[in-house]
Amino acid sequence: MSDTTALATAADVLEKVLDDRHSCRAFTSETIPEETIERILQMSQRTASWCNSQAWQVELVSGSATAAFSKALMDHVAANGMGSDLPAPERYEGVYKDRRRASGYGLYSALGIERSDHDARTRQMLENYRFFGAPHVAIITSDAGLGTYGAVDCGAYVSTFLAAATSLGVATCAQAALALYSDAVREHLDIPEDRLIVCGIAFGYADTEHPANAFRTERADLSDVVRRHA
Repeated sequence: MSDTTALATAADVLEKVLDDRHSCRAFTSETIPEETIERILQMSQRTASWCNSQAWQVELVSGSATAAFSKALMDHVAANGMGSDLPAPERYEGVYKDRRRASGYGLYSALGIERSDHDARTRQMLENYRFFGAPHVAIITSDAGLGTYGAVDCGAYVSTFLAAATSLGVATCAQAALALYSDAVREHLDIPEDRLIVCGIAFGYADTEHPANAFRTERADLSDVVRRHA
């Protein structure tokens, strides 16, 4: 095989992984083999980072610990307001508001939830804290002293993790919702104060029969996001 052919094949594989990846919002209870999880983590560790700082650390929750973590979060969410280590978006305006709405409406439509059914919308929101039924969840943290660039590095790590998992047939859902209750996450998992809660990743095998997994978001055209200078 020539170098050109090998590169084309690698690009095709990567493109398929990126096309196949989606936010899974309904998992089966089947656990992932430990050797598969280890391979995902090993691939993710190759993520590029600022000055090779490798800002990320991972709190990996599996088995009975997942159910205990979910219960702790559900109890906390029911009784407390939000509080995140990293500032949440100030607002969604223009095209960002449009994309956010399209994503939400698409999911609710797939689930048959009417816009006026606030109880059903709340129940679906709370699925975040059940990890959508996933048997595993990874909490990604960054060193507080690394500031914005540490969080950026963690975002790159999450992207690599999602792609690595997809390449091995494992479904994922990156969850900023978990970071909105950072105090509860930190307390339950005994995470040091100098670690910022960036997000979580629920992962497992997709429940392919669940209507939530029939929904896909769209991506903007390159002309909407790329300005060329030559």
